Amino acid sequence: MSTGGLDAVAAELLRVPPADFTAARNARADAADAGLGRGIRSLRKPTVAAWTINLLSHDDTFREALDLSAALREAQEDLDAAELARLGRQRRALVAALARRAVELAGDAGVTVSAAARDEVERTLNAAIVDPLAAGAVASGRLVRPLDPGDIDADALAERMAGSVPGADGTPPRATLDDLAERRAKREAERRRREAEKHAGEAERERDRLQERSRRARERADLLSERVEDLRRDLARVSADADDAHAAADELEAALSVARDTAREARRAADRAAKGRED
Repeated sequence: MSTGGLDAVAAELLRVPPADFTAARNARADAADAGLGRGIRSLRKPTVAAWTINLLSHDDTFREALDLSAALREAQEDLDAAELARLGRQRRALVAALARRAVELAGDAGVTVSAAARDEVERTLNAAIVDPLAAGAVASGRLVRPLDPGDIDADALAERMAGSVPGADGTPPRATLDDLAERRAKREAERRRREAEKHAGEAERERDRLQERSRRARERADLLSERVEDLRRDLARVSADADDAHAAADELEAALSVARDTAREARRAADRAAKGRED
């Protein structure tokens, strides 16, 4: 009997509503060859919580849980406390959203999920996010019992799922490794983007600071140039006034010299006239 063949059949049957599981399982076993048929007939009926999770594992939203699982393990490996805190908040929000989605999927199939079963769904999703073995088990879509975050190993998973246990040999499933590598690449690209954005912001702030200083310096230079032109015009005007004043002073000094000579000659004449009268 092929383990892979039984895994594929189990993944199909364990999505059948629990009330219809036994009949569907027996019909499938009867239609299979003897070896595979015995394996199919040994499949256990899933609990409502396990079946609900199996439905969710085939929904696109479950990919977010796998991505977050890889990110959490990476942050733990890097001892990134800030990232772990952020991812922890994201995990709680995501688990609640995924649980709601799982209940919706069950409702679409005509099955009501009790509050207790929903709690088991959330506990299983938490286990899948924090533990790679649990993530592989949930992603397989072959759970027959919900998972307990405190009891995740190959033996415990073998009791809670049908078929083979993904990653039981200690090697994470290929998809998990690919997800982790992709997540690391995205995180490194995001780190480089943030670093480049930081440098760009710093460069732009320095540019703006220098641009403002340059603007103020240019304004001051223009004001001083205007002042220089004003002073030059004032100097030219004062220089012209000084030249006119010197010319006027020169004319007055010449007139004064003539006046002195005239006054001197007049005095002499007056003196001569006075002397002649006396004689």
